[in-house]
Amino acid sequence: MGDLTGFLKYDRALPPRRPVPVRLRDWKEVYEPFPPEAVRQQAARCMDCGIPFCHEGCPLGNLIPEWNDLVYRDDFTEASERLHATNNFPEFTGRLCPAPCEGSCVLGINAAPVTIERVEVEIAERAWSEGWVEPHPAAKATGKRVAIVGSGPAGLAAAQQLARAGHAVVVYERAERAGGLLRYGIPEFKMEKAVLDRRLRQLRDEGVVFRCGVSVGRPDPETAGACAPDVEVMAGGDLVGEHDAVVLAGGSTVPRDLAVPGRHLRGIHPAMEFLKPSNLVQEGTLTESPVSARGKHVVIIGGGDTGADCLGTAHRQGALSVHQLEILPEPPAERNPDNPWPTWPVILRTSSAHEEGGERLFAVATAELLDDGTGGVRGLRAHEVEMALDDAGRPAFVPVPGSTFELTCELVLLAMGFAGPERGGVVADLGLALDDRGNVSADTGWATNVPGVFVCGDMTRGQSLIVWAIAEGRSAAASVDRWLMGRTALPVPITPGQLALR
Repeated sequence: MGDLTGFLKYDRALPPRRPVPVRLRDWKEVYEPFPPEAVRQQAARCMDCGIPFCHEGCPLGNLIPEWNDLVYRDDFTEASERLHATNNFPEFTGRLCPAPCEGSCVLGINAAPVTIERVEVEIAERAWSEGWVEPHPAAKATGKRVAIVGSGPAGLAAAQQLARAGHAVVVYERAERAGGLLRYGIPEFKMEKAVLDRRLRQLRDEGVVFRCGVSVGRPDPETAGACAPDVEVMAGGDLVGEHDAVVLAGGSTVPRDLAVPGRHLRGIHPAMEFLKPSNLVQEGTLTESPVSARGKHVVIIGGGDTGADCLGTAHRQGALSVHQLEILPEPPAERNPDNPWPTWPVILRTSSAHEEGGERLFAVATAELLDDGTGGVRGLRAHEVEMALDDAGRPAFVPVPGSTFELTCELVLLAMGFAGPERGGVVADLGLALDDRGNVSADTGWATNVPGVFVCGDMTRGQSLIVWAIAEGRSAAASVDRWLMGRTALPVPITPGQLALR
């Protein structure tokens, strides 16, 4: 602990966001640069606790007090080493993770927690700018071939770990380019794709081979838009036969749907049908998006991160108005007594997209989508709801009498989360067993019911956070390495089914 009274001297601070009128004119990231001295002051707020609960909040086991102390001492080189020791992609998590580590920061008991996530970004960016991030190819090849299916954070983490262990790793991705939701789900204003591409170059330099535009198993019709237009279909059995081990990291890709009258109308889309083409426009693959908010009144159903991504995208595309609906009541500004530290704080969060405009409506449910007379959507009918217990004693949403209202909209985006992995494709091809929630079942070593086939990330956990995906990818890689070689020196940050601090 470098500064014994840093948490008393310095208030929590983040870099300023660019002015809203300026940033809505482009797709660049929203934050201004953070001066090095400001970063050091924020790191100085870390108390180097005897029991650092931030370690419990983060499944990666990041050595947070250590690299905070190193940043305070202006030793960014060693801070980068300590950061990368547990996290393959800190520049991703620092931008995209909601920071459960900060929710469990001891300083957060009676003050604002340490800005762990921002310090993490600054360490990573300093490392890249100084040239400290280099490829680490294996010194010796094992002669074993491993296939990774899916190039999101779980798949990339598993690929890098296994390549560094000496295995020949091939990543299969059904989309046009590698990255999964990092590329096609996350808008540029949250993470510019140059950040992803430089990390992919490192993986390639370490020997990882990417085969994009290849779907292992025939994709489900409802998610065919996730594939490249000229996608090649490879049978799951052929993949298993050509490799010594297979890691499935295909994510949780089936969107939750809305079963209300009018769902069939034109202009109603799952969030990924809106976000992916927008990202394809930004990377130059498309000249314009087939699903655009320009000149339209937009309603986003779902109040989470995906909804906020749709919100910021709609602003930049030129929507006339945007309403974001959330069925849950508005969270409090601070923790309620039944939500104590160090559990995840259920509080109202305002993202950069919310700051840019739009109206958030809480405790409302959609009852009907309205026809414009030509088969397109013209509006939405909804009502307020309140929580009550049903006859079985379970919580349920009950309409508030007399609360019905309508919103005009020509575009409705469904951002209500994901229901699990696709049941067709590689799951059906290989006959993979599913758990009670419909996710691919894994044993204590990340293995499926098919010998030599392993699974990690949202495909087995269900939709979750990027830090859990990376932790699962790292852990599954260790199991694969042990299965192939009889032993492993790779780290195992978590076990299958391990739950977040709650």
